[in-house]
Amino acid sequence: MAPHPDAASIEAQVAHKHDDADRLHDLGYEQELQRGWTVLESFGSSFSVISVCTGITTSFLLGMTNGGPGVMSVGWICVSVATMFVATSMAEVVSAVPSAGGPMHWAGVLARPRHSAFAAYATGWFNFLGQAAVTASIVFGNSNLIAALAGMYGFEATPAKILGIHAGLLVLAGLLNSVSVSLLGHLNRLSILMHSAGVFAVGVAVLVKAPTHRSAREVFGTFYDGSGDPGWSVRASPAYVALTGILLAQFTITGFDASAHLAEETKDSGRAAPLGVLISVGASACFGLFYLLSLLFSLQDYQATLESSQPVLHIFLDAFGKTGAAIALGFIVLCVALCGTFSVTSNSRMMYAFARDSGIPKRWFDHVDKRTQAPIRTVWLAVFLAFVLALPSLGSAVAFTAVTSIATIGLYISYVIPIAIAGFDQQRFRTLRGPFHLGAASRPVALIATAYVAFITVVFCLPTANPVDINTLNYAPVAVGIVLVWIVLSWFLGMRKVFHGPAQGSLADSGIMKQTMASRFSSDDKSDEVKDVAAAGSIAQVVTR
Repeated sequence: MAPHPDAASIEAQVAHKHDDADRLHDLGYEQELQRGWTVLESFGSSFSVISVCTGITTSFLLGMTNGGPGVMSVGWICVSVATMFVATSMAEVVSAVPSAGGPMHWAGVLARPRHSAFAAYATGWFNFLGQAAVTASIVFGNSNLIAALAGMYGFEATPAKILGIHAGLLVLAGLLNSVSVSLLGHLNRLSILMHSAGVFAVGVAVLVKAPTHRSAREVFGTFYDGSGDPGWSVRASPAYVALTGILLAQFTITGFDASAHLAEETKDSGRAAPLGVLISVGASACFGLFYLLSLLFSLQDYQATLESSQPVLHIFLDAFGKTGAAIALGFIVLCVALCGTFSVTSNSRMMYAFARDSGIPKRWFDHVDKRTQAPIRTVWLAVFLAFVLALPSLGSAVAFTAVTSIATIGLYISYVIPIAIAGFDQQRFRTLRGPFHLGAASRPVALIATAYVAFITVVFCLPTANPVDINTLNYAPVAVGIVLVWIVLSWFLGMRKVFHGPAQGSLADSGIMKQTMASRFSSDDKSDEVKDVAAAGSIAQVVTR
């Protein structure tokens, strides 16, 4: 007689992955996008969107002004550790629900049936806002770098000219995303090499060629308040300035949901996507710290660097001279261009998934090009929105800071909604989790991530320049407020009848899953577990498409 299967053997059956297309079908969708990416490309997409050289190079002036080297260096370490909690919880959730919808889909699946549609709708719009803003900030930052590079040879930059460069870079990113998915795969691998070995080489070269070096005490202990006269350290406190200064690090380590949005194009996505999230954040934290410290240790005249329009270029000039600085900055520009390209890739997949569930006009944007098997229409929607968000730069001195705040707040709010739902409703989440999970650590990690995101959401809505007027106002809370009002009004004015949440399929109603849950506990515990299974089973009754 064959031995009776125990809980471990049944769990092994559950862990045995379906074919990816079958898994997607279990979630309620059919395979439409081309699935050919591996864990390397999954990691590369997030690693490229995070792009430490993009965030650090384009936001370096913000860090020098708000806190200085001490806040930039120590803040990077603190933000990296805190963000790993968010990334770890996200990895657990994407393993359970590997779909292009990302946070929007996760929120809909994890929330109780009564609140599922609204949770997905609200999360979708915050992710939509953050996705558009992060692309705008990446490409606009690169436009300023190109203007500075050209300025070395006589180019006179104006806000209108920089906006024109911004538009050209966006069109290039749109075209690269419209050619073929295989081209993106090749660019992805090139981007991994450039953002790792290339950035490391630039950091080493700066350290070697710098005429003098600052002491560790200066790099880790110098505080500077350049927020105004008087600065916020006088009007409020030095802690206020330090908190606003961590935006450099937090904005940089953003966009790691790209691995999730590309899950429908990734092989073995239940394992590859969470690995892509985790490895990209860990690698970015390490490479970013090295690149940041190489710049800070090589900084010569602080005041002269601060007064330059592009402080990183000033550091390169001090280290390499004009020709070497142009080569180094040109390399950074190429890295940032790849970052912008993959940000559009991530945007387009999220917007396609949102349209697929009627969050934005389904008729226009729920479309996959037959030749490329890519959502070309949402590629160009992402390009258009990133251009619109850069228009305030024509009249605002702090437009870039505001857009980076909007990107950071929008994305992290969308990240934390499904994480918080999973953290507070662990009984339900245990019945849905995928091959990557945290076990008993799931709830505490999720709650720490939730508390941290709530904290930075408040911090990044604070004004960063003094005095506060129409030109220096931080427009991030205005943008977030508009989105909140839009979500509530549109929901009650008709979207609740149109948007029913993401498809949920039969995954939670799996007979194997029920058997596993029933076998995992002793007979004394089964009565409680039946409730969990019943709750999980009810998901499939909400919407099946």
